Amino acid sequence: MRSKGKITHWNGEKGYGFITPNSGAKQVFVHISAFRDRSEPPLIGQLVEFTLSADNEGRPRAVRVTKAGERVPGEIKRNDWLLYLMGAVVFLVIVLLSVVTRALPPLVLLVYLGASVITYFMYYRDKAAAQTDAWRTPESTLHALSLVGGWPGALIAQQTLRHKSRKASFQVVFWFTVIVNCGLFIWLFTPTGAAMLRGILSAL
Repeated sequence: MRSKGKITHWNGEKGYGFITPNSGAKQVFVHISAFRDRSEPPLIGQLVEFTLSADNEGRPRAVRVTKAGERVPGEIKRNDWLLYLMGAVVFLVIVLLSVVTRALPPLVLLVYLGASVITYFMYYRDKAAAQTDAWRTPESTLHALSLVGGWPGALIAQQTLRHKSRKASFQVVFWFTVIVNCGLFIWLFTPTGAAMLRGILSAL
C-alpha cells in the first residue's frame, strides 16, 4: 500500500532524512537509496509517495520512494496477488476434501483454519504496529505460524494487507516454511505419516 507525505528533514551529507505522512502518523525515516530517481537530491517540503517497511530492528522506514508525479514500475500492474490468493484457497479446499473423504481426520482441517486465522491477525497487528511505531511481532513468530499450518492465512494477509510481500529476505524464509509444511501434509498420506497422526490423536 502506497502512502503520501512530505520530506520535512533532509541531511544531504549523510544521505538520509524524514518524511511526515499526510495521514498524521509519526515521521518515517528515509535513506537516499530508497529513492528510485537519485539524479536530483531530495528537497525539504517535497511531496513524495512511499511504501512503508521496516529495518532489521523493526523500526519503520520508507522504501520505493518516488517524487510527486513519478510512477513506480510494476506497482499498479501487479496482478500476481490473485494467483496467490487462489493458491491459498485451493490448498484449504484440498484439506477440506481430504477430511470429507476421510483420508484425514477433521483435526487437520481445524489446525489449518485456526492457524491461518491467527496468522492473518498477527500480520494485521504487525502492520498496524509498523504504522504507529509500536511493538512489532518478531518475524520468527510469523514464520513459525506459517510452518505449523498458518501459511494460507499468511499468504492472504500479505496480498490483501500488502505487508511483508516485498521484503526479499522474509519471502525466502516464508516460502521455505510453505514447502516444508506442504511436504509434511503430503507425508500424512503415507503409511508412516498416517500411523504417527493416529498416535497423536490417540494421545489427545
